[in-house]
Amino acid sequence: MLISVCICTFRRPTLLLELLNAVGQQQMGSLQAQIQIVVVDNDPNHSARPVLESWRTPPGFSLVFVNEPEPNIAVARNTTVRLAKGDWIAFVDDDELPVSDWLLRLVETQQRFNADAVFGPVIPRYTTGIKDWIRLGGYFDRRRFPTGTSIDEADARTSNALVSAKRLRSLDGPFDQSFGRTGGEDSMLFRDLLALECRFVWSDEATVSEDVPMARANASWLLRRSLRVGQTWIRAELYRLPIKAKIFHGFVLMLRACVQLVVSGVLAVAWLPLSRIKAFHWTRTAAMQIGKITAMVFRYKEYGG
Repeated sequence: MLISVCICTFRRPTLLLELLNAVGQQQMGSLQAQIQIVVVDNDPNHSARPVLESWRTPPGFSLVFVNEPEPNIAVARNTTVRLAKGDWIAFVDDDELPVSDWLLRLVETQQRFNADAVFGPVIPRYTTGIKDWIRLGGYFDRRRFPTGTSIDEADARTSNALVSAKRLRSLDGPFDQSFGRTGGEDSMLFRDLLALECRFVWSDEATVSEDVPMARANASWLLRRSLRVGQTWIRAELYRLPIKAKIFHGFVLMLRACVQLVVSGVLAVAWLPLSRIKAFHWTRTAAMQIGKITAMVFRYKEYGG
């Protein structure tokens, strides 16, 4: 079995080195597997090159890396898929660290449940000095499920995934480049795979941890992320629809977002004197509705510098 681990990186050489070391230390047990590591540096200044050129590839592993100067995460992801030679493709982000049996757990779950794609938990790894209300608010927490649970695109992400290479290559792209600056390209991919009746399951033991730096652990970044999530969600909901259905469904979603904006705004104000955490939860919900409403007017570009 050949597994390709695909990594896109952008100006995070220190974190990339830590990730490469963690991938290079994967314990595969009795599973006979070769691991190909594919890295695409999406920085036109080649900031990852020194790390990649100096990293010692362990026995049983191979490393291929290229630079993709176009600032577009979907283009970078497509390049990793093109370079991947494996029967299965694992995705992990450049600010994450997998546990030592991460790949083994993903593969075991795939084989046990005959899945086309397997997804695992992403656990926040907080930088020293982050405020307590950020930790207690759980803003970087994601839902988890028992191993073997079937999931849909709402909980499917390229931050921790093992996907059939055959299924990926059956799609054009496979990542949609129009989502490459805003985010949401993985959501579109997994929607398309589900439309092909692919089976998605959860592997709760295949964990990775995600670095949460000070630059993200603040109200401003969290609100911008919520706005972006609202924008990409409504775009993804409407993207594949024919024009008439798109207009009607878009109107219904916009109307619903307006109602939810008013309700969440009122609740944010009501909770403010009682709980900062609750108030900020509803403020983020309001920001998400603003994202839905403004998605056709402007697009918040989170990727590409």
